[in-house]
Amino acid sequence: MSYNRTSVLHCENTFNADCSVEAALAILGGKWKLKIYKALRFKGVLRFNEMRAAISDISDKTLAAQLKEMEADNLITRQVYPQVPPKVEYRLTELGKSLEDVFEALDAWGKIFIKDKNKQIPIEV
Repeated sequence: MSYNRTSVLHCENTFNADCSVEAALAILGGKWKLKIYKALRFKGVLRFNEMRAAISDISDKTLAAQLKEMEADNLITRQVYPQVPPKVEYRLTELGKSLEDVFEALDAWGKIFIKDKNKQIPIEV
């Protein structure tokens, strides 16, 4: 299921569980954001090309778009150094770092799901 970022992120100011879960999925969903988070979590600070190398099969255009969204959502910061050639570094914000428990929970749940799913697959002989 995909989530419309615009409509979900403008939920009423409520503590409705559906709204908050949908907002979290809208922010973190997609193929690349958790991979970007993981790269920054383990490396701390990365430049664009370093991040692209750490995440296989992502195009420059997609990476740039995902980084812009994550910066707009205050999950990462983009530090530009005034030099030639330009130097830009990305790092997690405090809000981004607060995803640690979420990431660990998703990782643990995913491992359980995969293990359970593998038990259900009949093996052909």
